[in-house]
This record gives sequence, structure tokens and C-alpha cells, in this order.
Amino acid sequence: MTHFQRRFSLALGAFLLLGAADPKPPAFAPWINGTAAREPETQVQAIDADTFAIRQSVKTNFEAPFLYLIFGRDRALLLDTGAGGLKIRPTVDRLIADWRAKQGGRPIRLVVAHSHSHGDHHAGDDEFRDRPDTDVVGLKPSEVAAFFHFNGWPQGVARYDLGGRMLDILATPGHQPAHIMVYDARTRLLFSGDMLYPGRLYVPLNHFDDFRASAGRLAAFARTHPIRALLGAHVEMTTTPGKDYPMEAPVHADEHPLPLAPSAIEELRAAVAKAGPVPTVDRHADFIVYPVPVRPDD
Repeated sequence: MTHFQRRFSLALGAFLLLGAADPKPPAFAPWINGTAAREPETQVQAIDADTFAIRQSVKTNFEAPFLYLIFGRDRALLLDTGAGGLKIRPTVDRLIADWRAKQGGRPIRLVVAHSHSHGDHHAGDDEFRDRPDTDVVGLKPSEVAAFFHFNGWPQGVARYDLGGRMLDILATPGHQPAHIMVYDARTRLLFSGDMLYPGRLYVPLNHFDDFRASAGRLAAFARTHPIRALLGAHVEMTTTPGKDYPMEAPVHADEHPLPLAPSAIEELRAAVAKAGPVPTVDRHADFIVYPVPVRPDD
């Protein structure tokens, strides 16, 4: 049994106790990873008929982020718009057109939101500002809180209805002040942005306490909500436990799977809880807590 199979086997046991219908993580085909001489600028994989993951090619930007498109009856949520170096709207418009065709031409409003406000997650925003039937959520914590109707950012959990599909929006500042996670009860997936993914979890030292508090709230949320897997915004780890790629690596050969087991949530909480007054790099099998120098509130 591999390292990843063991971790998801533990998650399976927890889900059976909760009576979950489908505890398995999403099964993805290999992602574009820079190893081929040529690869498309984006790759789309369907999680189900109403939920899509989009990967931006590392050849367009070394960040190679993941974006997510989630459809309800009335609205679709696009989480992040990429790192630039390409036009992302054509991919999103094609997915929306295909979905609408399968729904008999049903009209749908697009909401463009962000896991957080770093440039590699909102570089494509301008492509959507003049798009009809589209809302682009602002980048400041106050704008995010106002759009999703948070009651007491960052402690509260907001609920956002796409139309027959309710999402939970968790405020998780630390990596960046406007960071959020999105939990989808239908798929039992947690879209975890840059706070928890297979890679280096950058935490500015001046925001480490915020990150620690967010990890605690996230763990409390996970104890009362069944989670199949976490889907983050990047992959920076290899399949060798604890081994990451060099920074700005142009190729991601032997890439760690995108989904993380829900057990990673408690592992992260415990790791940051025990960090000393001057946190240091803390390497785990599937992620690395990576303190960085003091940064302004970007």
C-alpha cells in the first residue's frame, strides 16, 4: 500500500463512521506538468457534471495554478482567474456554454471570486469585467466579507447559494489577509486555496498568528462536516513524501496528486499550534509549513 493509499484508507474509515456515501477522492487523469515539449495552455477535468477543475500550464506561468468552476441552478462560481501569461476567459466561457447547452440553454450568472488576493490568482480578472451577467468580487478582506455577507470576519462561516447548491465560505487569513476556503456539501470537497495544498505553505511571520487561528477554525469546521478531500490551488510536491520541487520549477515530473486527505487538516493544525515564537520550516509528507519574512498586508 502506498503512502497516499494509506492516508486515504484512514479517511475512508472516518467517512464510513459518518455514513458518507462516497469517501473516495476525485480521480483525475495525469495533469499537464511541463514534461511534454508542447502542452495546451489549460487542462480541464470534470469532477462531476457541475464541477470542474482547470489547470494552467506551467509553460505559461511557473505557478501552474488550479482554478475551479462550480455550477448551481442560478449561478456559477469561478474560484480564481489564474496567473496570467494566457487568456483564461475562453476556457471558462466554453465550459459555461457546454453546461448551458446540456441544461436546455438555461441562463446562469457567473460569480468570479478568489481564494485570496495574490497576483497569481486574479491576473485574469480584467477579462471578466465587461462580461455580461458577471460579478467580480473585490480583493480586500472587507470586499470579500461584504459580498458573501460574513457576520464577524474572520470568525464566521458565510453561506452562499448558487441555486440548489449551498456553499460554505470560510475566512482563513494568514497566508494572505483575504484568504478563503470554499466547502461544497454536495461533493464534500473543500477548495483550500494556498492555505493547504501539496506544497510550500507560505506564511509571513507577521501573520503567523492569523494562520494559526485559521488552522484552528478550519479543524473545528472539519470535525462537523464530512470532507472527501481538499483541492488546493497548486502542486509543488513530488510523490516522494516530504520532497518538493525547486522554486519556480519549469517541469513538475513525478507530481504529487492534487487531492489531499482530510487528515491533513488536523496535521496542519497541530503543526502550527506547536510552532515556537520564531517559526521555522516544518516539513511534512504532503505539505511544508514555510514561514517567510514579514510582509505588508498584500
